Amino acid sequence: MKKTLLVLSLCISFISFSQDCSNLFISEYVEGWSNNKAVEIYNPTSSAVDLSNYFIARYSNGASVATNANAIQLSGTIAAHDVYVAVIEKLDSTGQGQEAPVWDSLQAKADGYYCPDYNVSNAFYWNGNDAILLGAGVLGSTPGDDITTASNFAIIDIFGKIGENPANSAGAAGGTGAGWSTDFPYNTGAGTIVTTDHSLIRKSSVKNGEAAPVSFFNPLDQWDSIPAVVVRLDANGDTLFGTSGNPILDGNWNSLGIHACDCNPAAVSSLENKLLSVYPNPSNGDFFIKHEGQINSVVVLNALGQKIYSIDLNNHLTTINIGNKKGLYFLKFKTNKETYSTRRVIIK
Repeated sequence: MKKTLLVLSLCISFISFSQDCSNLFISEYVEGWSNNKAVEIYNPTSSAVDLSNYFIARYSNGASVATNANAIQLSGTIAAHDVYVAVIEKLDSTGQGQEAPVWDSLQAKADGYYCPDYNVSNAFYWNGNDAILLGAGVLGSTPGDDITTASNFAIIDIFGKIGENPANSAGAAGGTGAGWSTDFPYNTGAGTIVTTDHSLIRKSSVKNGEAAPVSFFNPLDQWDSIPAVVVRLDANGDTLFGTSGNPILDGNWNSLGIHACDCNPAAVSSLENKLLSVYPNPSNGDFFIKHEGQINSVVVLNALGQKIYSIDLNNHLTTINIGNKKGLYFLKFKTNKETYSTRRVIIK
């Protein structure tokens, strides 16, 4: 009966909330090392939204049902065309093992903390093989009750596929390092697993959540995947090494707190943006830049905002090579009107 109710609710939610730019959706998913877990929620509407009417739920290891113990009510407000970053509440600097603290750089991105005690709510304890749901409604007080019994329940967005437990690279379902991968059918570990020890950023063209059940969860269909950490670089773009001789690593969540979406009129209204193309994205490091003569130069920045290099753009079609270090980069274009337009690119 619970499975039937969930499927029915999914269908109702799809009908109610599928209109573009009409409701919240998940804009970034963080599944980092240890307890570095976070989710960014985007408000594509022109009005502020009260988050107390929404919740996050986790479907662990292929579960088809989530209870109140697998969910947590949200709080706070998201302004129009803005985001809210929710982070797991692991803040004890002396914590070890399952109580290891969230890295300082991720704490700095948080708008709110959730689920300090696994035994009370395990909603934010996801790994790369767990489906995540953003729901509307107010959860009940009984831990064992199905989340579909929440008042005014509706499904707003789903990350992953509920009821599916994807495999690791060796093909073992739910094993260490398991998650959804790049090769069809995306749940066998074939290709590259991109939902474990990665962040996924919703593409700017996505204007609403995925409220309907999917036959296959292709993680790169609506998302760009970036690794959990990046190597720290100096001002010249060279790798920095620690006293142990190993490269210094930083959490790769510079993109948290800002989301580019076509629902935001300010993001799509400028002529410069409409006449500028960067492709393919993601790529292996080579990008084509096509513009209509209004762009003078581009500055390439890494995920930490550090400048790698800059070049003048004298031709309408230019090829640039950023290198082969996987991760998130930003291209900051200067126009002939002394204005700037920034594009996010991925090296896979």
